[in-house]
Amino acid sequence: MEYREQKTSDGHHKDYDSALTVNPGIEQPPAVNDASLQRFLNRSRSALSLDDYTNGILHGNRTLLSKAITLVESSLPEHEKMAQDIIERCLPHAGKSLRIGITGVPGAGKSTFIEALGGYLTSVGRKLAVLAIDPSSERSKGSILGDKTRMEQLSSDPNAFIRPSPSSGSLGGVARKTRETVFLCEAAGFDTVFIETVGVGQSETAVHSMTDFFLLIQIAGAGDELQGIKRGIMEMADLIAVNKADGNNIEKARLAQAQYQSALRLFPKPASGWEPQATTCSSVTSEGVGKIWELILQYEQLTRNNGYFENRRNRQAQYWMNETIRNSLITHFYAHPSIEKLLPAYEEKVLSDRTSSFAAARALLEEYFSNGTSGK
Repeated sequence: MEYREQKTSDGHHKDYDSALTVNPGIEQPPAVNDASLQRFLNRSRSALSLDDYTNGILHGNRTLLSKAITLVESSLPEHEKMAQDIIERCLPHAGKSLRIGITGVPGAGKSTFIEALGGYLTSVGRKLAVLAIDPSSERSKGSILGDKTRMEQLSSDPNAFIRPSPSSGSLGGVARKTRETVFLCEAAGFDTVFIETVGVGQSETAVHSMTDFFLLIQIAGAGDELQGIKRGIMEMADLIAVNKADGNNIEKARLAQAQYQSALRLFPKPASGWEPQATTCSSVTSEGVGKIWELILQYEQLTRNNGYFENRRNRQAQYWMNETIRNSLITHFYAHPSIEKLLPAYEEKVLSDRTSSFAAARALLEEYFSNGTSGK
C-alpha cells in the first residue's frame, strides 16, 4: 500500500491511499459486522456455565465431556470449584458402568489388548471409555499422551472415548482425579470404563480402589515368569491374561498360564467369592479376547448376587473420601502463609544437619496448628 497524504473534499486528511476506500460522500461500512463481533466478544468473555457443562455431558457431548475432564485435572482454584459442582450435578447419573482396571508389565501390550477388547465390546453394543494414564517425566513433568496413537482404530470408533491423562507423579502413575473422571464418563452414557495404568508397581492399590474388576496382563518368554510376581499384585488380580499367545509363542504362553494358575492357588480365597484365573490371549488375532470378557461378566454376576459388588463400591467411596481429606490437608499446609515463610529456613537447617527432619516437621506442624488453619 502506497503512503500518500491527501485532502478530501470535506477538508479531512487521509494518510494513505487504498483501493478499498469508499469514495467521498459515501458512508464507510464497518470491517466486521457489529452483531457478530459482539456475539464473539460475549462468548470469549464468559466461560461455559454449569448448566452448559452438565446438560452437554448428560447428552453425551464429547467436547464438553473433555472440557469438564480438563477442569477436573486442573489445579486452579476456580477450575476445582467448577469441576466439583459439575461432578455433584452428574453424580446421580453415574455409577451404572462396569469399571475395569488393566495393568501389566511394560511391553506386555496393554494398549494393543485394550484396542482388541474395546473393539469387541463396541461391536456388541457396549459404550466404552478408556482412561489411559501416561507416565510423566520426573524431570520435565511432561507426558507423551500417545495412547490415541497406539489405539488408532478404537480412537475413531463412535462408541468409544479415549482420554489420555498424565500421571503427574502421583502414586502408582494413577492420576489423582481419575475417579472423578469416571463419574463424568458414566454420566455421559458409557457403560464400560477401562483404567489403564502405567505398569506394575507397589502402588497399584490406587487403581484397584476405584475399579470393580482388576485385570493383570502378562507375557511369556521374557525370562522366569514367576520371578516378577509380587504377592500384592497377585492378590489384587481377579484375572491374569498371558498376552501375545500367537505364532511360535503359543506353547510358551500356555506354560506361563499354568504357572500363574498354580501360583494363584497359593493365595487365600478372596472375599468376593471369585476364584481368580489365568488365561491366554492374543491382541493381534483376538484369540481369547471374547473369553476374557465372558469371565469378567461372570465375575460381575457373581459379585452382584452375593452383595460384594455394591459393598466394595461403598468401601471405595469411603477410602476416597479419606484420601481427599488427606490431600486437601497437605495442600492447605504448604499453602499456609506461616509455613511458606518458615519452610525454606527449616529445610536449610535439615540440609546443614543443624536439626533433624522429625524436629523440623514437628516445629512446622506446631506453627501450623498454633496460628490457626484458616490461612489468614
